[in-house]
Amino acid sequence: MKPTLLILAAGMGSRYGGLKQMDGVGPAGETIMDYSVYDALQAGFGKAVFVIREHFRKDFTEKVVSKYLPYIPVELVVQELDKLPRGFRPDPAREKPWGTAHAMLMAADAIDTPFAVINADDYYGRHSFETLAGFLKSCSGKTGRYSMVGFHLDKTLSENGGVSRGICSADAELFLTGVEEHHEIEEKNGTITARGMDGSLRALDGNAYTSMNMWGFTPDIFEYSETLFADFLRQNEKDLKKEFYIPFVVNRAIETGLASVKILSTPDKWFGITYKEDRPAVTAKLKEMGDAGIYPVPLFK
Repeated sequence: MKPTLLILAAGMGSRYGGLKQMDGVGPAGETIMDYSVYDALQAGFGKAVFVIREHFRKDFTEKVVSKYLPYIPVELVVQELDKLPRGFRPDPAREKPWGTAHAMLMAADAIDTPFAVINADDYYGRHSFETLAGFLKSCSGKTGRYSMVGFHLDKTLSENGGVSRGICSADAELFLTGVEEHHEIEEKNGTITARGMDGSLRALDGNAYTSMNMWGFTPDIFEYSETLFADFLRQNEKDLKKEFYIPFVVNRAIETGLASVKILSTPDKWFGITYKEDRPAVTAKLKEMGDAGIYPVPLFK
């Protein structure tokens, strides 16, 4: 059975100033997620599921989904603040989304195969999809077999400002032991610095494995995540900004022995549009790959 690709496309891109998921940055107007879908198709994924917001469903369907349908089945699921487990209601004052693990939960009824989770606005690279697809194909019918494509930190930075990244720790066999979120990560004078969760400034190793939200899961993750989300809501009902993230679910699954998480090393360089100033470099890189024949132009005819 072919794995499924789950693309988180509900974010509004506040720092970028618009729906960057729909921004045509490729040589023929392709979006970044067009390249992800193309690479996933080449790697053997059999279905694409997108998490979106209801208010842009029509535009998304017309401008994005229509180009994929001749090549791969597509399903849309919606993330909204009121999509909560039975017995819970959102605080009327809450505006912030519930986070990436909540977005993943929205796809529970749409996915019954091992699946990958990615961000819509990140370029991950062909090798990353090939490696992840190979792992997922080996997980059919199994439970608790999770994975994460690990990028080297120095291949994930922006030249236009600090970024947030999940820095990974692992054992000798590259099984993940934890993910710690770091903020304000940037390189100056050859040194990469960041602020840890305790607020302290620290130096980081450029070769450190970094989570760019490219995960592989077996479908049992949904039931476990729903249980954790209910606990999360009970514990944080008064906090209007707290979010339910995938690394939190993964860390708990590791701690409780529910799952093992294999780090899949990739040689690819991540790039994306965190800031508006990143756009010219992304456009130039995609044109360069098109000119070199790495990707056809256009990607989808």
